[in-house]
Amino acid sequence: MDSRFVRATIRHLLTVIFLGICMMWIMAPANTYKQKWKPSISKKVVSTYFGTQAPNMLIWTFPVLFVASLGSLYLHLGKNSNQDASQRLHTITPKAAAKEGVKVWEMKLFEVALWIGLTGNVCLAFLFYPVTRGSSVLPLLGLTSEGSIKYHIWLGHMTMVLFTIHGICYIIDWAVTGNISEMLKWSHSHISNVAGEIALLGGLGLWAATFPQIRRKTFELFFYAHHLYIIFVFFFILHVGIDYTFIMLPGFYLFIVDRYLRFLQSRTSVRLLSARLLPCNVVELNFAKTHGLTYNPTSIMFVNVPSISKLQWHPFTVSSNSNMEPDKLTVIIKSEGSWSTKLHQMLSSPIKRLDVSIEGPYGPQSNHFLRFANKSYQLKTLFLLSLLKNYLTVQIFFKHDTIVMVSGGSGISPFISIIRELIFRSKICQCKTPDMILIAVFKSSLDLTMLDLLLPMTGSPSDLSNLKLHIEAYVTKEKEPTTDNSKRVRSILFKPLPTDKPMAPILGPNSWFWLAAIISSSFIMFLILIGIITRFYIYPRDHNKNEFSASTKAVLNVLAICVCRNNGSSKNQTKLQNRICKTEARSIEAKENKAKQKQ
Repeated sequence: MDSRFVRATIRHLLTVIFLGICMMWIMAPANTYKQKWKPSISKKVVSTYFGTQAPNMLIWTFPVLFVASLGSLYLHLGKNSNQDASQRLHTITPKAAAKEGVKVWEMKLFEVALWIGLTGNVCLAFLFYPVTRGSSVLPLLGLTSEGSIKYHIWLGHMTMVLFTIHGICYIIDWAVTGNISEMLKWSHSHISNVAGEIALLGGLGLWAATFPQIRRKTFELFFYAHHLYIIFVFFFILHVGIDYTFIMLPGFYLFIVDRYLRFLQSRTSVRLLSARLLPCNVVELNFAKTHGLTYNPTSIMFVNVPSISKLQWHPFTVSSNSNMEPDKLTVIIKSEGSWSTKLHQMLSSPIKRLDVSIEGPYGPQSNHFLRFANKSYQLKTLFLLSLLKNYLTVQIFFKHDTIVMVSGGSGISPFISIIRELIFRSKICQCKTPDMILIAVFKSSLDLTMLDLLLPMTGSPSDLSNLKLHIEAYVTKEKEPTTDNSKRVRSILFKPLPTDKPMAPILGPNSWFWLAAIISSSFIMFLILIGIITRFYIYPRDHNKNEFSASTKAVLNVLAICVCRNNGSSKNQTKLQNRICKTEARSIEAKENKAKQKQ
């Protein structure tokens, strides 16, 4: 067998193993690895020979040693190869540097800058996946967009560090070699330096607003500065050319499809039915929704009130349960910032209607924690910390006999949705529900009224009778309880306009099917459109000699992506939304007719 074929096979195998090692390092902090992958591997490999260290040995030690062994074999087979190493690797020598009219260190600096930029592009290729909220990629890995935001932060910092070093190295090289005019170069068919500098400046402006000192004090600045990604990505494409952009295009393509679908969803004013105002400056908003909109406990959604700000979208935990309340969706909002304070003030005054737009809801795709009745467990107590709403690992808790939930302030919201889910389950199935201990910590005694939200407005205390629920509430900033009978829970009923629509899934009940259709059809349209442009406009002028304007080619590809995205998304979404609303209207009318007949 030809040694070159064997070496090529080994090289591809090493690449796959290396990517697998990288993926394991990325997934190691995630709950998917801790709660699914590793336990599954442990069941298969833990034995009397290697004991409990077998999983870590298999996952972390064996692949690296296997790579080292295969690498040795690969190098051995190449030992007698006739191919000169100098032909395979680019070596910088004094002779090569003199040929270019520069010194060795200057040429090395140039090469280092190039490879740092290439590494930054790898980080950029994965940057958009965690923030694609409706993507199917994250659920396949058992992740959610809100739970994966840390990966976006890490990749963002790495990308900007690498690109900043990349730019600084080139500027130093140009300054030392007397080619500082290269900073103003916009090449016709190759790299455009000006576009790269504009992209870097846009990225630096975005990056500066992400540091905690700025993000926590002026979140709006952080939010608005993040829209500089449009300038960053556009000029990045002009800088490297469309050919090289295809490395990072998949993640960005899925992101813009998702972003456009969310834009279409946010254009509709949703039907706000009622609200509850608590003495502790907490607001509960109740929206109408279609039966086709289902979600799991601990989901979140983004809320926009145009009368307060047309640009501000704030995430809130969904406290309702889609099984227990098929016609309503509820969120709880604590008045802490300027936006939520204005909302509370508006609802405190006489008001008949409030214009609201939403995005979502988003959350885990499965209820693994509801499988508690399928297995028998010994008594296990799992402590749940939800301070600052860190509650995303809740999907496994119902595999235990006892659940201990610890919340701080409005962090009780995700637990409300879990309790309501258990109420629903206790009614429809004859199975023992786990013992539940809710430890709620509040700042003042007025905050205790948040416990009234455990049940929906139409619920009754008897709903909790089937649950073994023990509640312990603590007040931390009061020595003595305060009683103010003038402040009570107040309910508000709104009069929505006929144009206000109930919340519905953006792509209908079969959203994953339609999302697959949109992604596939839009990309096929892109391939057809760009094929026509290349064949009848670019090729007659270029003949594949790479002499056509790189910027023009990049702009044509970007326009083709935008056109195909719009056509593939808006038509399907509009048809589905109209169909959903008509079906829901017929369902509501049928219910009203039945009620009249009974009367």
